[in-house]
Amino acid sequence: MPKAKLPSGRNAASPRTATFLDSGRVFPPELPLSEAVRVGNLLFLSGQLGLVPGTMTLVPGGIRAEARQALENMRTVLESAGSSLSEVVKCTVMLADIGDWPAFNEVYKTFFPARPQPAVRGLAGPRAGTIAGVNALRDERIR
Repeated sequence: MPKAKLPSGRNAASPRTATFLDSGRVFPPELPLSEAVRVGNLLFLSGQLGLVPGTMTLVPGGIRAEARQALENMRTVLESAGSSLSEVVKCTVMLADIGDWPAFNEVYKTFFPARPQPAVRGLAGPRAGTIAGVNALRDERIR
């Protein structure tokens, strides 16, 4: 299904229709995926890495820099869809090394300072480099 530019308005998709969204500001245009999908009142974000926007290059500086960039990319996608970090209800965090969790969490708390913070689930795999990945779910009905 082709990508669509982000529509304005909260009810751009019916409850049973998936609208694939792409701001053109985060993922390189050649990637075969969308930044987000809206289904009814839900907005599902694709996983974000600490990539320089528009490239497949990780930002330099390790886990803190990558976490910050992944969350900035997430903010860009949300805002392009007419939303914000304050409306996120769930995040899934994937780290190459669970030992990086405290460093990631330091950065995460600066993006979600209010309590309660969105529910978070952390996952880690075998260490293959320092990579922070984040995806999010937002529900427009909670406004």
